[in-house]
Amino acid sequence: MSSPSPDALLGPADVRELAAALGVRPTKQRGQNFVIDANTVRRIVRTADVRPEDTVVEVGPGLGSLTLALLEVADRVTAVEIDDVLASALPATIAARMPTRAGRFALVHSDAMDVTELPGPAPTALVANLPYNVAVPVLLHMLDTFPSIERTLVMVQAEVADRLAAGPGSKVYGVPSVKANWYAEVKRAGAIGRNVFWPAPNVDSGLVSLVRRTEPVKTTAAKRDVFAVVDAAFAQRRKTLRAALAGWAGSAAAAEAALVAAGVSPQARGESLTVEEFAAIAENRVTEDAGATGR
Repeated sequence: MSSPSPDALLGPADVRELAAALGVRPTKQRGQNFVIDANTVRRIVRTADVRPEDTVVEVGPGLGSLTLALLEVADRVTAVEIDDVLASALPATIAARMPTRAGRFALVHSDAMDVTELPGPAPTALVANLPYNVAVPVLLHMLDTFPSIERTLVMVQAEVADRLAAGPGSKVYGVPSVKANWYAEVKRAGAIGRNVFWPAPNVDSGLVSLVRRTEPVKTTAAKRDVFAVVDAAFAQRRKTLRAALAGWAGSAAAAEAALVAAGVSPQARGESLTVEEFAAIAENRVTEDAGATGR
């Protein structure tokens, strides 16, 4: 594989020039903050453990800063971009700055939440700088839709990074933590300063690494049923699970029965439970109909 020239990546002047030529002004609505530091994008690619055989999917490539760094290493890169102007400009940027790799690049012009298939080989890695307002739903959608994704590295607002990587018992452990853990082993993988972005955001950013579980969570319950328990448990996180799951189970007594059968104290709260325990609760839900038939 021929190695791209060292100046192929975008620097601060390149990013501003490209944006000006396209008439692009970063919008808060889409959480657009473009990375302007080549060292940072290379660090992200290294931290993501991107390999020469990887097919990487990138969500929200923007002007292409990270895309170019991914193309330096990966076999293929498919970028998903919702913005009309950015999507139409990116292939030309790749062709101009990394002509030898342009054939390894594909663009999908779509909202990531609507993507159910990608061109070319199945993705093996997901690397993205995700806007904080859609970071969690986009991440979970991609992990669910593309089980071939083994390794993920996302750059998100520091607070979101903390939530995703939190373990049971942490104050910030919640719905994103449990659902991400359904798919992967999750951990914080570094911090990113504000000065590597244009415009500089007023929040810090963090890297989160997700390595797909080699074995899924052992449960007979469907994912949607497990996630329903998680949503109910954290909707009223100050309540005991007996009270918080009353609506989900049909009554407080039914919730208590499911909890006891799962080996979980009815007085416990959602933030103390592992994803496996939530799955056990889902398995032990008894519907009124099932109860009436003596099941």
